[in-house]
Amino acid sequence: MKPNPKNLVYIVDDDPDDRQIILDAFLENNTKMDYVFIENGDELMRTLADCAETDYPSLILLDLNMPGMLGMQALKEIKSNPQYNHIPTIVLTTSTLLTDRSASYSLGANCFISKPPSYTELVTLTNAIARLWFG
Repeated sequence: MKPNPKNLVYIVDDDPDDRQIILDAFLENNTKMDYVFIENGDELMRTLADCAETDYPSLILLDLNMPGMLGMQALKEIKSNPQYNHIPTIVLTTSTLLTDRSASYSLGANCFISKPPSYTELVTLTNAIARLWFG
């Protein structure tokens, strides 16, 4: 399965401010992308189940600490499902715990990134993500 050419990003985070700041940082880099805001792991899995294979996202940015299904459980479900396991999934979280990093990679995360403390650093980070995943 080839990556989705539409540069569609699922931004999965229960905090609406964090979702908007992440999007703003991408847009500040003039990243050509579409996005879907998703509030938790349960909604993520429903969204994936409801969309056609041709409409899968190019990238999932996944927070770990959310109500309902935690990000770690959503990551496990994505990466163990042959329909979705090809979708690049970046854990973008406030966690700096080595155990969270190790568990994320063992479940198949493509990258584990702790949310930077400043907006300027987030702009730099999203620019790097866009260059790496969108070419």
